[in-house]
Amino acid sequence: MGKTYKNILFDLDGTLTDSAQGICKSVQHALKQYGIEAALEEIKPFIGPPLHQSFMEQYGFSEKKAFQAVGYYRDYYRETGIYENKLYQSVPGMLESLAAEGKELFIATSKPTVFAEKIVKHFNLHRFFTIIAGSNLDGTRVEKSEVIEYVLTNIANLNKAETVMVGDRKHDIRGARTRDLSSIAVTYGYGSLDELKSAGPDHIAHSVEELEELLLSG
Repeated sequence: MGKTYKNILFDLDGTLTDSAQGICKSVQHALKQYGIEAALEEIKPFIGPPLHQSFMEQYGFSEKKAFQAVGYYRDYYRETGIYENKLYQSVPGMLESLAAEGKELFIATSKPTVFAEKIVKHFNLHRFFTIIAGSNLDGTRVEKSEVIEYVLTNIANLNKAETVMVGDRKHDIRGARTRDLSSIAVTYGYGSLDELKSAGPDHIAHSVEELEELLLSG
C-alpha cells in the first residue's frame, strides 16, 4: 500500500450504511409536494451529494425552491427515513479492528450533523469516532471539502500524510484532494465504478473486507 494511515475519515451513506431506502423515500415525499412522482431507482443519484444541489441538477429547481424541498425532505426523514437504514455487513467488525490497532476514526458526511449523530448512535457505533462531522441545518458546510476541513481544524497536530478519506461518491474523492488527503473509493455504495475512477482515488476497495485490509496494511 505504501503508507500506513493513522487517521481515517469515513463517509456515512453508502460507505458505512446502506441508507438508500430512507433517503429515496424522503426525496419522494419532497417531490410529491410539487406534484412530481418519481420511482426509487430514479432518485438514487441523490444519495451522497448535498441535497439542494441534487434538486437543482436533477429537477431544475431554483436555489430557493431547492432549499424549500430540503425542508420537505427532512419532514419525512427526521421521523421515519432516518431509520430506514442498515449497516453494511462487516462494518462493525472492521471498526473494531481499526480501533484495536489504534486508528483514530472520524465521520465526514454531507448529511446534517444532528442526523449523522443519531444514526451512528442508533447502530451503537458512536464509541468508535472522535468526531462526527456533517453539514449544518442552515445549509452551510455542505461541501465535502468543507466537512473535511472542519475535521482537520478541530484536531490539533493531525498529520495529513497519515490521513485518508473513505467514500463511495466522487464528492468524497475530490473533497479529499482539495484538502491534500489520500482517498479510498468503495464500489459497494452508490457511485459507479466509472464515476469513482474518474475522480482519481488513491485506492479502490470492492468490499468492506477489502477496505479493512487496505486500512490495516502498511
